[in-house]
Amino acid sequence: MNWRVPLVGMIVVILVGFGAKTFWQNQAKNFSDSSPIKSIPVEKITLTSSAFEDSGTIPSKYTCDGDNISPPIEIGGVPAEARTLALIMDDPDAPSGTWVHWVKFNIPPETKNIEEGKEPLGISGKGSEDNISYQGPCPPSGEHHYVFTVYALDTFLKLESGASKKEVESAMAGHLLAKGRMVGLYSRK
Repeated sequence: MNWRVPLVGMIVVILVGFGAKTFWQNQAKNFSDSSPIKSIPVEKITLTSSAFEDSGTIPSKYTCDGDNISPPIEIGGVPAEARTLALIMDDPDAPSGTWVHWVKFNIPPETKNIEEGKEPLGISGKGSEDNISYQGPCPPSGEHHYVFTVYALDTFLKLESGASKKEVESAMAGHLLAKGRMVGLYSRK
């Protein structure tokens, strides 16, 4: 048996495989993702609350079972080149699909704290119940995850008050510099 033929074949397979990998890596670099949620930001924003830890239980004060006011939120690590921030809070566990509780955009990038019970400066988007301000957790059953996400953008969003989460995400496409998130848990007694 001629050992050179299998060896040459193996070398060709390796080179072709390497070439294909390099080709797809280059394509990935050129690919423009249309959804800011799926894109991988260069930097990460820190998002915390003095009311609950990430993946901790949201106190009832911030829910429909309490005062239904927004929790205090601290924002850190916003890139210097950011022109605005956007904030979205939603519940992916809702039986009818993701339930949107809070949408704010064109928030000043120097915002470091959102005080308890206060709306940050910026423009209010529309939640799932047509709410244009914070709507606290109120799950119909079981424990739900409430995801707070802050996005740093390199532009002002040209949207009117009452824009939906989908419209805000669409307008953010291609403008995301960084993002951060925290999750709060809540179940009704």
